[in-house]
Amino acid sequence: MAAKFVGIDPDTDRDHCPTVWADEEAQEILLQGWKPTPETQAACEGTSPAHGPVPDTEAIVRIPARMIPMIREACDAVERAQLR
Repeated sequence: MAAKFVGIDPDTDRDHCPTVWADEEAQEILLQGWKPTPETQAACEGTSPAHGPVPDTEAIVRIPARMIPMIREACDAVERAQLR
């Protein structure tokens, strides 16, 4: 896996730093973010009748809106990789 660093939260304190990567080979976006509170986790799990608990192999992460441009950049990189 060759994850391409896209960006880090510009307001980070470098100890708690939401980050975005693009894995062009696997055509996936990788996100590091804050863990949700138990209340947020429960709210996300209950938003759809078809959606149950989050499996142990998955996670909900919270990403600040100021990182949207980085997420778009990662999406563009993965999309471009599909066209090769």
